[in-house]
Amino acid sequence: MNFDPLVPLLLIASSLVPGLIIFTLPEDLRGLRTALNLLGASVKLLLVAVMLWGVNHGHTYETEISFLPGLDLTLRAAPLPMLFVTLSAVLWLVTTIYAVGYLEGSPNRGRFFGFFSLCVSSTVGIAMAGDLLTFLVFYEMLTLTTYPLVVHRGTRQALQAGRTYLAYTLGGSVLLLLGIAWLYTLTGDLCFKEAGRLADLPAEYTPTLRLIFAMLILGLGVKAALVPLHGWLPQAMVAPAPVSALLHAVAVVKAGAFGIVRVVSDIYGIEFADRLGVLMPLAVAASVTIVYGSIRALAQDDLKRRLAFSTVSQVSYIALGIALGTPLATIGGLVHLVHQGLMKITLFFCAGNLAERLRICRISEMDGTGRKMPWTMGTFTVGALGMIGVPPIAGFVSKWYLATGALEAGQAWVIGVLAASSLLNAAYFLPILYRAWFRPPTGRVAQCEPAAGVEIAWSLLLPPLTTAVLALGAGLLAASGFSPLAWAKVITVREFGL
Repeated sequence: MNFDPLVPLLLIASSLVPGLIIFTLPEDLRGLRTALNLLGASVKLLLVAVMLWGVNHGHTYETEISFLPGLDLTLRAAPLPMLFVTLSAVLWLVTTIYAVGYLEGSPNRGRFFGFFSLCVSSTVGIAMAGDLLTFLVFYEMLTLTTYPLVVHRGTRQALQAGRTYLAYTLGGSVLLLLGIAWLYTLTGDLCFKEAGRLADLPAEYTPTLRLIFAMLILGLGVKAALVPLHGWLPQAMVAPAPVSALLHAVAVVKAGAFGIVRVVSDIYGIEFADRLGVLMPLAVAASVTIVYGSIRALAQDDLKRRLAFSTVSQVSYIALGIALGTPLATIGGLVHLVHQGLMKITLFFCAGNLAERLRICRISEMDGTGRKMPWTMGTFTVGALGMIGVPPIAGFVSKWYLATGALEAGQAWVIGVLAASSLLNAAYFLPILYRAWFRPPTGRVAQCEPAAGVEIAWSLLLPPLTTAVLALGAGLLAASGFSPLAWAKVITVREFGL
């Protein structure tokens, strides 16, 4: 019996089933809830390892579920989906460990972990979607499952952030739905296909295809936080640190960026999109977002808001890479999908540790934090330097391929955008590192008693240490055959037919 068609369903069920069970458990069964979360995350990681091996050896993992007459929900494994699925599985495990420690003793833990698991199921469904309809279904599930996480604390500020989040994301979903429906009326087929599926349409469809492309990108651009569709993201930082980490590194904003990649590469095709003339506007929009997000980050004293505007900037590297339309730039954009996730989740874990141990949330309060929490600030330093693009951390690899890809495309102006971004990254990260390592402790930091033993609970320290090591390793071992860069090259070869 061939079990391959069941594997995509098992991958989603590995987080869906624990999440549904957790909703039924009494609040005081903390140990069982933790065991279910960790078991689900471990099973998911094991299934991903099996699928990675299988995809490399020619196995076909595809499942179809009847949805409407003539329309099926399709889950399919391929190199591009597996890049996102692997990131999701690895970061879900470390975020689960972090969340268990961070929410110790807080109310409504069962509700949090239930929706947390459903959020991961939605993200995996987005990654594995074999067509635009399946993508849309899981994309909307992601909106509905992340809303309770954003408003988890129940404060007036949290509820307002939740309303803003819904207004932006549901508005974007309307555009996305209309674009998908219109495309279906033209083609009768919404399946993803490597190198695209629209190149053979008659020339008279060109204006319509351009308009549909704009609708799809605008709809996806809300979650990807493209300017001016980014307003929900800084407000969502009222959520607990594990939620912020999840939103920025692997779930919502990454789902939007991944959707843009799939529309460009697997619906339109990079070469056909370039002939339509729709890639340059996308490159400009991404470039504006990169610079704008960095400028806004400079003005933020709240650490999580500064990191949020940094995400607005950094996620658009992915859109920029795919929009430049060359193999090297595409590699840079795809690998940044992973690199940004590793570095940004590290930074948010560290921000949560500072709030948990020292009760500080503002950069102006961070003097001397490196002396009080050297391991936390050491990992923060790795993440921050990686965002700037300092070698050999992963961020340098992404920027190198984007820059060389821009020259390959004959778009030298992109070098200026990347240089300005790196300088602005340095301008808003280096002062934080200076305060942490070179200024004496003041205020709450000075008043904080030294921790007995390790600076904070291992469940809060191990996750950022792990992701910082992965971010450093992804840079140091970029030339190896098992690195994210190597996988991004495999995807690009297939997209360009090289």
